[in-house]
Amino acid sequence: MMNKRSFMTVLMRGGVVFSLSKFFMASAALAADVIQRIHKTDAEWKKMLTPEQYEVVRKEGTEYPFSSPLNSEKRHGLFNCVACDLPLFSSTTKFDSGTGWPSFYAALPGALETKTDTKLGMVRTEYHCARCGAHHGHLFEDGPKPTGLRYCSNGVALKFIEDKS
Repeated sequence: MMNKRSFMTVLMRGGVVFSLSKFFMASAALAADVIQRIHKTDAEWKKMLTPEQYEVVRKEGTEYPFSSPLNSEKRHGLFNCVACDLPLFSSTTKFDSGTGWPSFYAALPGALETKTDTKLGMVRTEYHCARCGAHHGHLFEDGPKPTGLRYCSNGVALKFIEDKS
């Protein structure tokens, strides 16, 4: 049997839970609004990117494995989109996958969008920068703990920013 005090406690806790859920929903919506999409013409992208970067980020190409100096990057910092400078990955999530491409087990929240890729006769998950739509690589479920994911990135699509603090 519920007395007046128990009833009031349940109501207050429910109100707190409702308020917190509204806060988190609003925060998620706000986070989605923070990243403003960038739209440029093909000519504008060609002007600002190298031919190799353009081929990967705008035409969904792939660089040769083991060709990126970012494979051996071990300093603390962020890996940003080369096209728009949006931070995509923290160096704390980088690992050596042995595949020849920079790999990460987690992306920064809200930084990437995914789509299904059926090129090459197989189904894969492709990921792109949430701000400019630049192609970065593919997502696989064979990565290390804690996520079990492997974001296999084209190094030419990334720019490393060292944390000097």
